[in-house]
Amino acid sequence: MVNNYDWMKDFTFLDFAREVGKHITVNYMMAKDSVQQRLNGTARDGLSFTEFTYQLLQGYDFLWLYQHKNCKLQLGGNDQWGNITTGTELIRRTLGFENEAFALTCPLITKADGKKFGKTESGNIWLDPKRTTPYKFYQFWLNVSDEDAEKYIKIFTSLDKETIDALIEEHKKDPGMRVLQKRLAQEVTVLVHSQEALDAAIEASNILFGKSTKEGLEKLDEATFLDIFDGVPQEHITRTDLEAGIPIVDFMAVNTQIFPSKGEARKMTQANGVSVNKEKVTLDKVMTPADLIDGKYILVQKGKKNYYLVVVE
Repeated sequence: MVNNYDWMKDFTFLDFAREVGKHITVNYMMAKDSVQQRLNGTARDGLSFTEFTYQLLQGYDFLWLYQHKNCKLQLGGNDQWGNITTGTELIRRTLGFENEAFALTCPLITKADGKKFGKTESGNIWLDPKRTTPYKFYQFWLNVSDEDAEKYIKIFTSLDKETIDALIEEHKKDPGMRVLQKRLAQEVTVLVHSQEALDAAIEASNILFGKSTKEGLEKLDEATFLDIFDGVPQEHITRTDLEAGIPIVDFMAVNTQIFPSKGEARKMTQANGVSVNKEKVTLDKVMTPADLIDGKYILVQKGKKNYYLVVVE
């Protein structure tokens, strides 16, 4: 692995223009599809000077690697075809046309919105569990569209064709079961993380969509816990108040705004409709630091689907 800064840091603009720029004509650069798309307005933004000349920078990288590392093949996504072939052209024009260099590209894998998987894209997933928890990684694949699931399961898994075809047919019979997405999510999560990580991700998923316990919540690391309840309304209270002990009705209607009134909080609690950390509570419940998850969170569930995350500061 090398860093192109090592050979670019002392390369002045004047030297670059003289030694590299003279070999590639503007006509050649203008003919690139990526440039034409920007100029013809098929892309939303215009074309900056940096973007226009980037093919020269990448082309010079190929030239340097060819000369110093005997690198003769550059691989990339097909959006890089123009930049890579500028490199092969620069090698021939600089060193002589008898010098052979090659380009190999493959189609980009895109997400449902048509955007590529890239570090600059939003809603992206990472292979590093510190950047994307196994739970969030698993959920990403579980929630792809039917069309993408059919495409991704062929690309990202090692399942044989017969198995994939059978899964596709089973999925078509009952799309609501999301057979394709479930198998895709399982296969890729095990491949990238582990079977243990998959099991933990499934267990974490059950916290929102199935039965779980306080022990299940306590087993989660903080990053996964926050991923699960990302977007859930948050309330904040002080640790001092909690240490004094807060009656459950006051906790939900005075210290927080989970309920608009103490009367409503009392009524739903009496009806067995309130859970704290996945455990049903009664009116005699008093909230204390013993109820904290990870030392600073309390999960309140109102009814079947309404969650609130209380953060203790």
